[in-house]
Amino acid sequence: MSFSSDVKNELCGVSNASRHCAIAEMAAIVNTCGFVGEIRRAEDESVSKVANAIIRIQTENFEAAKKFFSMLQQYFNISGEISVRNRMQCKNARICSVRVCDPAQTRALAGALGFLRRDSQEHCAAKTVSPIVTMSECCKKAYIRGAFIAGGSLCNPDKNYHLEFVQSEMELGEGLVGLIGGFGLNAKMIPRKGHYIVYLKEGENIVDLLNIMGAHKSLMEMENTRIIREIRNHVNRAVNCEAANISKTVSAAVKQISDIHTIESMKGLGYLGDQLEEVARMRMLYDEATLKEIGSMLSPPVGKSGVSHRLRKISEIAENLRGGLS
Repeated sequence: MSFSSDVKNELCGVSNASRHCAIAEMAAIVNTCGFVGEIRRAEDESVSKVANAIIRIQTENFEAAKKFFSMLQQYFNISGEISVRNRMQCKNARICSVRVCDPAQTRALAGALGFLRRDSQEHCAAKTVSPIVTMSECCKKAYIRGAFIAGGSLCNPDKNYHLEFVQSEMELGEGLVGLIGGFGLNAKMIPRKGHYIVYLKEGENIVDLLNIMGAHKSLMEMENTRIIREIRNHVNRAVNCEAANISKTVSAAVKQISDIHTIESMKGLGYLGDQLEEVARMRMLYDEATLKEIGSMLSPPVGKSGVSHRLRKISEIAENLRGGLS
């Protein structure tokens, strides 16, 4: 099971503090993976004959379908129809559906979820992020939680930091971006294959969003993973830096010894003068020593910068000798 599935299952077990929070979570689930059919006025004589009076959700997450079904019973006293079937493209995947088909119940549910609106003829229904349904802070959190349960995903934090919500309409995506932004998090939205993807990429923002949704266990797992990942990256950077420094030191020492041999073969080390000759001999005797170590062995001792300066002078002399020879 993926980390994303673990987060969803944990969120499915989060209880809503009140009825209005449950309504916000249900609205998000329907907005994300649901369908709202034709809903007419209750006084319409033909309301009982409206075949499309339906609210339905479809999801591969059985826990999400079960939670929606339970909230229908608990908060609306509605016994929805639940069904499970195998997905045609993949025999191992299941599609779980929950339907409310009774016209009166459908209308009551659509009204509570903020989907009913009035046009010139009658009441009709459309999915939307209702400002009334998401008025309080707790309801905003519940809505975000429902949106993730129904259409969210989260990469394994050991590999990458990326959390996203899939929304079917631009208006729904923009509404979700606004809700997340209200908590100080920088969510962004892009179109992808006919849908709208609301996403966050920074690890700190994702941790904060998990806290907002109520996924505290998953939050702790992600934080532990982030700490281990950061320590590993820090160690790798330190090792790489040390390896680079060692390589640089070895390369410099090889060139310095080559320059000294050039001077020795062409002029002799006495050509350098006392100070440079002393450094040159120490460099040849201790080819793996650092500049600081070489400086401490001189008489009198010389600092690292002083040794570096003398070795540069030796290199210049060797280059001049090579140039004169050519």
